[in-house]
Order: sequence, then C-alpha cells, then structure tokens
Amino acid sequence: MEITASIAKDVASTLLDIEAIKLSPNAPFTWASGWKSPIYCDNRMLLSYPEAREKVALTMSRFIREKYPEVQLIAGVATGAIGMGMLVADRLGLPFVYVRPEPKKHGRGNQIEGAFTSGEKTVVIEDLISTGMSSIGAVKALRESGLEVLGMVAIFSYLFEVAQNNFRSAGVHLDTLSQYNSLLEEAKDRNYISEQQLETLAKWRLAPDKWN
Repeated sequence: MEITASIAKDVASTLLDIEAIKLSPNAPFTWASGWKSPIYCDNRMLLSYPEAREKVALTMSRFIREKYPEVQLIAGVATGAIGMGMLVADRLGLPFVYVRPEPKKHGRGNQIEGAFTSGEKTVVIEDLISTGMSSIGAVKALRESGLEVLGMVAIFSYLFEVAQNNFRSAGVHLDTLSQYNSLLEEAKDRNYISEQQLETLAKWRLAPDKWN
C-alpha cells in the first residue's frame, strides 16, 4: 500500500470536516514557539469523532502492516499520538508503549511507559510533524532503550524543510498520511480559501519563522 495523492487528500478532507485543521490566513494563530501561523492543526480532535478516527486508524494500520510486516511493537509519542497509537496497535494486535518528552522525575523515572523487550522491531506513531525535533527525541529514547526503530508514521506534516533535514540527519524514515500541499488542494477544491489566501498559505510554509 502506498500513500497516494488520493489518500492524502481524503485524510486532509477528514481533518477539515472535524475542524482538526483550521485555516485563518487573515487572523493568524500564535504557536508556542512564537511563530505566527495561518494554520492550526490539532489531530487529537480525531479521538472525539468515531468515523473519522476509524478511517485514519484503519488507513495507518493497513499501511504499517504492508510496509513493515516484521513490526513487533507500536510506540506513540506523548501526548498527541497516544490515542491514535493505541488504536493502531489494537488493529494490528501488537503491544503498545508511549514515549514521554523526558523521563519522569518521580516513581520509576520512566521515559518509555509500557512493557517491551530490547531488540523489538518498532514503528513509531506521531500525530503532527512540524520541525520534527520532539519526534526525533522520542526515536532517540527508544533506540537508547535497545529497540530497533523501523520508521515513523504520522497523520500530518507541514513539510518544513528543516523537518526533512532533521529526519534525514537522524536516520529516521518518515511517512505521513497527509501533508500541507494536499491540505491546500482540498481546501481550494472546497472553496474554503481564495486564490489570494492560497498564495499566502504557500508562502508561509517556505519561511514560517519569518512570516507575519
């Protein structure tokens, strides 16, 4: 199974339907990083919509089953990908763990929560890729714990060049069900945005840290 343009647009359509993705080029959002952005993506919204979450979980499960038939463990990146990771692991009949941003400062001090065995072949689930640094941090923690990371599968990516460079440098193979260009195509087809807004959104992705 390949992630075709049709699948990417269908997933983008689903995210727009449930307002997991909001486009507002005329009244930008402010990210935690301080970046001004004409788009806001919250894929945790999927968990509240049974049909939407089933579609995405099934698509992701089928892709992983075909691309990584040797997978033994599913790992979700906390907190956004815990829910989807669990759904995918359940459909594949595999054990599940999740990875915290850093080890707990109390109790057992775990960074990886759940049972696993060193050497297990692992696919990592992520909800959203921006710069990719937190995702790569999770992969690093899994590798340091002796797990073999086959790759990462995410719901959506902004396609920032910095993210692509970061994943390449870390030696992590990334696949995403949908991405920024597919979203813009779907939004334009729906007349959700104008040609001028489309141009604004396209320019933002090229230099998000400088856009205002």
